[in-house]
Amino acid sequence: MVTTEETVEEKEDKKQEKEDKKQEKEDKKQEKEDKKPPVFKNPEFQHTAFRSSKKRGWRNLKQIISLERTYSWPDDCVHYSSIDAPPAFTPGKKYSDISGLPGNYTDPLTKLRFSDASEFYRVRDLPMDIVNGLLELRKANSIVG
Repeated sequence: MVTTEETVEEKEDKKQEKEDKKQEKEDKKQEKEDKKPPVFKNPEFQHTAFRSSKKRGWRNLKQIISLERTYSWPDDCVHYSSIDAPPAFTPGKKYSDISGLPGNYTDPLTKLRFSDASEFYRVRDLPMDIVNGLLELRKANSIVG
């Protein structure tokens, strides 16, 4: 048999739980309002480049490296001039010596690279001094191979 005291206690417990849930929701809303909005949503945000009246130019890699060399860096610090890259596992791309397009073929006589049949005939018609000049540009000086 269920007494009225038990049912009253159960009702009070349920009522207390509802109030706790409401309080939690209100706390969460308050936390959201208290949080600072992200920078991209802040209407008053102004980028540092636009704040100053002085125009700042971009630095190229050569300038960055020369500035890094002038500073005294700790031994464990990583910067542009201290990065050692491992050798690439993929072979280097080969380009045509005539057109600059990807050169899939090499002339066995002159060792010049070409991309299609029309370039092959043009390579064969070139005089040897021009062939040597093209090979020097590619730093493949010797024709013999």
